[in-house]
Amino acid sequence: MTPEKPLVYLLLGAAGSGRREVLADLLAEDVAAGGRVVTLLAETETADPFEAGLGTVVRWRWTEGVLVVPETDAADRMVFVTDGRSNPVDQIEAFKGWLEETGRELARVICIVNCQWAEQHKELLTWYDACIHFADVVLLNKRDGVGNKWLSDFKARYEDQFYPCIFELVKAGRVKNPALILETEARRMSHFFDETDYIAVDEEDDDETEVAEGEEVEMKAEEDPYMERRNGGGRRVKDIPDVARLLSGGPPPA
Repeated sequence: MTPEKPLVYLLLGAAGSGRREVLADLLAEDVAAGGRVVTLLAETETADPFEAGLGTVVRWRWTEGVLVVPETDAADRMVFVTDGRSNPVDQIEAFKGWLEETGRELARVICIVNCQWAEQHKELLTWYDACIHFADVVLLNKRDGVGNKWLSDFKARYEDQFYPCIFELVKAGRVKNPALILETEARRMSHFFDETDYIAVDEEDDDETEVAEGEEVEMKAEEDPYMERRNGGGRRVKDIPDVARLLSGGPPPA
């Protein structure tokens, strides 16, 4: 039975990370049972043989920073796969707007990490920092040739900061327990998809401040650090690398 507010999983990761292979494994039981599965892929993503295991595939596109997603039939399981060559934060922001406009609800955010690539490109760590900030589950894929110390250090980068997300290894495109990954319990650091919290602001320095009982203060919506922009509408405060440039092997920015 389809819920009143259809649940949608959000899948993050860079192109070439094996996202569709892993997703086909996660969805295998539903697809085999004839469940209504819909996978939303960016129209810029090249075709992949693993799409045969993703149920009904629908292509979405960007139009002036807005997601354009064709109407789909009701689904028991729906997955939105971000464009693996574009800024994930911009897409997460637009995805939330699409959820609200269509009356859908977030199930979970899953991030697939290409460990070989992350080990080779140290600046990519800040790109994964952004993805994992929003993720409930982090799947470590493409680990052939990657040292155990690197894997341990990578996980410790987030565990030392008490990130609540789950880290799981992927082996030959498969996860040990797909049902665990597809649970809908929120385990992400970010509160971007939660109800808006409001904080008191000090008028002099515009910083969060403690409020004395009975004192009248200005309140503002708490903003996710990755969504915050300079001067109220410019570039984001937290810059992340251009993943398309890294994928193409281009030079670092000047």
